[in-house]
Amino acid sequence: MKTLLTAVLVAAALAGCASTPKLDDAQRLALYRAHAGAPVDSFQYFGTLNGWTPLGDSALAVWTRPNQAYLLELRGPCSDLAFASAISVSNQMGRVHARFDKVTALGTPSIKMPCFIGRILPLDVKAIKQAQQELRNAGAVPRDDAAQ
Repeated sequence: MKTLLTAVLVAAALAGCASTPKLDDAQRLALYRAHAGAPVDSFQYFGTLNGWTPLGDSALAVWTRPNQAYLLELRGPCSDLAFASAISVSNQMGRVHARFDKVTALGTPSIKMPCFIGRILPLDVKAIKQAQQELRNAGAVPRDDAAQ
């Protein structure tokens, strides 16, 4: 079932990529959701993030280690997320909890409004990287052929 869903996502992403080389936020969010596990109540937070990716104004992926990531679905729009140069994530004694902790966008001139985490979904990082590689390979068409 997951393979079929991935194939459908790849086809949809390629249709969207016909004119642009990058996936938009909705397509990237769909890709991440396709490779997400069941929701968890919390995850261990080591004080720093290995990376993060905004996925629209109501979700983001955070990496706690190079091969460990979580999809954070926010309880509402977090308008500054797309423009933030950094984020902070609240935690309770080294754990980030759904429904209690929040993400704050940093590096924007506006007022720092916290965005509460609604759901936490563990991500299959290896599968996401493989799907992204497949999308890159499928979109690798020589420029001359694309014009015809």
